[in-house]
Amino acid sequence: MEKRWPHQSVLFSEVISVLQPRAGGCYVDATLGAGGHAFGILENSAPTGKLMGIDRDPAALALSTDRLQPFKGRFFARQGNFCDFDDLMEELGWHFIDGILFDLGVSSMQLETPARGFSFLKEGPLDMRFDPQGSLSAAEWLNTSAEAEIARILWENGEEPKARQIAAAICRNRPMQTTQELAQVVSSVYHGIHQRIHPATRTFQAIRMEVNQELQSLRKALEKCLQKIRENGRLVVISFHSLEDRLVKQFIRRESRDCICPPEQPVCNCGHRASLVNLTKHALQPSAAEVEKNARARSARLRAAEKIV
Repeated sequence: MEKRWPHQSVLFSEVISVLQPRAGGCYVDATLGAGGHAFGILENSAPTGKLMGIDRDPAALALSTDRLQPFKGRFFARQGNFCDFDDLMEELGWHFIDGILFDLGVSSMQLETPARGFSFLKEGPLDMRFDPQGSLSAAEWLNTSAEAEIARILWENGEEPKARQIAAAICRNRPMQTTQELAQVVSSVYHGIHQRIHPATRTFQAIRMEVNQELQSLRKALEKCLQKIRENGRLVVISFHSLEDRLVKQFIRRESRDCICPPEQPVCNCGHRASLVNLTKHALQPSAAEVEKNARARSARLRAAEKIV
């Protein structure tokens, strides 16, 4: 019996059901986190299934490695960006895999650690890097970027309707070093306007996605899945953001078709052939019972596909 850990894996049963881990298979958990999904994959692929777990966050990697000690010899931890999963596979001598899971976004553990700077609810440094040794922190990016660039990122990544006003307010109040400073600046733009969510939600999300290059990494990783998942293998993606979900949906839809020519083109000349079968015409969502136990699951969407060639 697995002991309790301070993290609930979203859509756990659905992941195992769709991924279908089996003995002898090789799997990748591209966003290892606390290792909850990985535990289930290894448990269900006993006694010979193997799993490589990837995370950019060394703290998460240490926690999950401890959690997955019962699977020593079948579990392999690697620190890195999931868009480099093919290179990390080569280190293990793996050429193909039977399934890969992406659980996107920020984890509960990261949100609840003020020193990581992911949450506007707690005072902390404006960091937001998944890998603390990574490139620019959120503060460095905010304090050096042009106003137009900040507005663009807030609009594109966060779908923030007041992107220009918030960018201007940020630039007027620079330099900024803490989460509360940024949250207060954003809130000042929304002063007196009732919001269903905290006014800083979209801004923090957009900046985090830019600092960690999340959409760019996802695009690269999905393309590599076409080469690295063997026939009948599975791709499973859990997203929490409409942009990520849309990207995954469009990728699976495109790769499930033989022709990707524009609809108005009378004759196909693209030469494209379907390499995936869409397993989730409509994204799977958490049950009301799961959302009640874990509010973070509320916005989760799971999409999956099977490799056919």
